[in-house]
Amino acid sequence: MKILVIGSGGREHALVWKIRQSPHVSKVYCAPGNGGIAGLAECVALKADDIPGLLAFALDQGIDLTVVGPEAPLVNGIVDVFERAGRKVFGPSKAAAQLEGSKVFAKDFMARYFVPTARYAVFEHLEAAKAAISGFTLPVVVKADGLAAGKGVVICQTRKEAEVALKAIMADRIFKDAGAKVVIEEFLVGEEASILAVCDGKHYQLLDSSQDHKRIFDNDKGPNTGGMGAYSPAPVITPELWKVITEKVIDPVVRGMGQDGTPFKGVLYAGIMVTKDGPQVLEFNVRFGDPETQAVLPRLKSDIVELMLAAIEGHLQNLKLEWDQRVCVSVVMAAGGYPGEYKTGKVIRGLDQVPAGAIVFHAGTKKENDQIVTSGGRVLGVTALGNGIAEAIKNVYQAVEKITFEGCQFRRDIGKKALDRRSAWVQDCLCSGDNSGGQHG
Repeated sequence: MKILVIGSGGREHALVWKIRQSPHVSKVYCAPGNGGIAGLAECVALKADDIPGLLAFALDQGIDLTVVGPEAPLVNGIVDVFERAGRKVFGPSKAAAQLEGSKVFAKDFMARYFVPTARYAVFEHLEAAKAAISGFTLPVVVKADGLAAGKGVVICQTRKEAEVALKAIMADRIFKDAGAKVVIEEFLVGEEASILAVCDGKHYQLLDSSQDHKRIFDNDKGPNTGGMGAYSPAPVITPELWKVITEKVIDPVVRGMGQDGTPFKGVLYAGIMVTKDGPQVLEFNVRFGDPETQAVLPRLKSDIVELMLAAIEGHLQNLKLEWDQRVCVSVVMAAGGYPGEYKTGKVIRGLDQVPAGAIVFHAGTKKENDQIVTSGGRVLGVTALGNGIAEAIKNVYQAVEKITFEGCQFRRDIGKKALDRRSAWVQDCLCSGDNSGGQHG
């Protein structure tokens, strides 16, 4: 099979890496790719949002399967275009992709199908939105309705902060048309986790849990980013919670999308906040997460191409996924200044010094004069497995320390929540005399 992967980030590098392992695959292309992907696939100079150009390439090259990484082409209907041309493509239709493309659509859908989520209100006019803030307990969350590259969510500690955020989104249009509507919702307290389900419109296969780290600095300080690291599995998702999330989130979404005439095919990503009242949905994405993919796929032992084809062809119920029981941790190395302004073109050194067993997924890189240089905010996703969370953390940071580039920044606490949870569990067992053991990552 010839496969085309669309995108240029760490997620796409991980997808290409995993797809290359399938015995069904003869050739992999990536559009546009990056400096690391170029070592595994033939990179094509087409942007991820150039839907006509991508379709023409797929037809010309006889591509058997197209895998869409980023959200924008999905929301803009690339799947519909490819399917009308008779090409197999992995991802949801334009109508189904509204779960990510419109926060208003997602919140209204959840309300209609009783999916647990934060109390919210929707506004099209600035003054009405400002007036509604008093109806929420502070802090409050302000969200632009449309796609905003992961930057459209603002947690506001005061009424003034909320008014400033609303003005920036609705009046100043810092996210352009994505800010035509806003959602104001209550702030949920708890611990986050990511649940990904591969769906075929009627059935689904759950991928193992993971936890993203959104803030730029250690201890979840500083502004939100696209993600500074992840680990899998996430021990906050206990077997009991897994059952609740399946029954109250994944089941009703897959069933409801079908009932609404927009069956969901592809990856359904549920961002979950585990609160004292149970799991609540923060957001839906309609594609593999980034950086969660870099922590989940190294643990997937099953053939990802067979998984994607089963989703497209509608027989996911016949598959059983196999998982590596080790823990995986992925740490993002970012450019200095990110998520604000940053410089590019910095030479990356030490990639050849990374210990065996670690994997370096490239995100914002390109090859220039036979060197790999930075070309984006999130530059690399350094990934390693370990027998337990402590060993995985040790292995990944040993690899991180080998890599340098000017201005490099990264968090040093990726996986700490899982480590703390493990330590608390061990202490509880010692205090109670419970020596039953079990799998706790």
